[in-house]
Amino acid sequence: MIAWGTPRARAVLATTILGSGMAMLDGTIVNVALPRIGAEFSASVTDLQWILNGYLLALASLILIAGSLGDRFGRRRVYVAGVIWFGLASLLCGAAWNVPVLVAARVLQGVGAALLTPGALAILQSSFNREDRSRAIGAWSGLSGVATAIGPLVGGLLVQAWSWRLAFLVNLPVAAACVFLALRFVPESKDDEAGHPNYLSALVGALGLALLTGGLVEQSSVFAVAGVVAMIAFGLVQRRSAEPLVPPRLFANRTFLLANVLTFLVYAALGGVMVLLVLQLQISLGYSPTASGLASVPLTIVMLLASSTSGRLAQRYGPRVQLVAGPIFIGLGMLLLRNTVPGSSYLTGVLPGVLVFAVGLAAVVAPVTATVLASAPDHHAGVASGVNNAVARTGSLLATAVLPAAVGLVGDDYANPSVMTAGWQMALVLCAVAAIVGGLLAFGVDNRVLAAAPEQDEAPHPGECLHCGVEGPPTHIRSGEKARQ
Repeated sequence: MIAWGTPRARAVLATTILGSGMAMLDGTIVNVALPRIGAEFSASVTDLQWILNGYLLALASLILIAGSLGDRFGRRRVYVAGVIWFGLASLLCGAAWNVPVLVAARVLQGVGAALLTPGALAILQSSFNREDRSRAIGAWSGLSGVATAIGPLVGGLLVQAWSWRLAFLVNLPVAAACVFLALRFVPESKDDEAGHPNYLSALVGALGLALLTGGLVEQSSVFAVAGVVAMIAFGLVQRRSAEPLVPPRLFANRTFLLANVLTFLVYAALGGVMVLLVLQLQISLGYSPTASGLASVPLTIVMLLASSTSGRLAQRYGPRVQLVAGPIFIGLGMLLLRNTVPGSSYLTGVLPGVLVFAVGLAAVVAPVTATVLASAPDHHAGVASGVNNAVARTGSLLATAVLPAAVGLVGDDYANPSVMTAGWQMALVLCAVAAIVGGLLAFGVDNRVLAAAPEQDEAPHPGECLHCGVEGPPTHIRSGEKARQ
């Protein structure tokens, strides 16, 4: 085990921050590059949707099983494989010569991100001394979160400095440094009691999401219906499996269910607005890529300053008030952003909405994650966190798939400022309604959930993934691991 403050501890921490930060950064940096990509390839709205959704689809579909692969075959091994995969896919993205190649490369990027993302926390959990784990995970969470926060700004600078391709190629040196540090400093670990990964569940779930997303993006009822059928089949497979990816009994807890529905609605609203905001600023208001990235900096600042306080308040007074008020503020901020139209200034048209939006987001993000974890039995903490992360990614995925067509942005309409503005304003109303509905549902959350330990139901099934969470660390260790320590 590694002690905090040692050179090896710093190297292990740097390894996990570089890898997961690279994946988090890529989730936001591409948004700023979309207008330039669209211009170079004469891309339609559907093309841009697939460039975003290819990545999200692979990540959302595979993140749960990726955690169990690390437990069974070695966490460092799977993490390094994910980093290398992500780097090579980024190279293909940067070299893409048309939209189909770029979409395929983005899907491959998502596979790499799914392999490396849950591995970061699993490595910290298994490498550091028990008394140092919270400190290590806290440092990882804060520094990795900065990568997500600065994504739009970094994306704007890279795109404006040379080309949108640089937004992908920048991952190559980061991936190389991460692999070097991992192979030299990170100890290998795995769970000797881990069962076989549930490949059938992962395949059926991925197929369902792919068909449903394809049906929404391409407006094909056949694909959409097939996707719904596949997702129903996924649920049936989970109920009948001895080693399900997602234990169905988790959703018997009302607070767990409501917190995940809230997560889906809020992240769907967030994903839809953040993509269209960049397009609106660059196309309708004439912002440069760098300026459009700077426009969201207040959101970053508020999140960094207020998120930890938000978590402490929820722990002390219960999460319900923040889970209700946060999404409502997000919705109000979105409605204020309707003033982001041609001719408006940043101070009056953009900043007020961004600030109200940011306050709501800071109020809800930490409490909803804590609520999901606290409402699950202790031995399901890892999978509960993984479910919540997958739900958030799926919300963003489906919103990006359905929103443009729902507001009349088809073909190359997004390149027309007047059409783009009309679609933008309508999209804000739809997203605001989704966020506010999520807040109203939170009235049903148990306000005592963070104050009391969750009920312990039956013992976990052998082989269940306990380290596939992304938003928070597992709060337990298997009995076999305790003996080895």
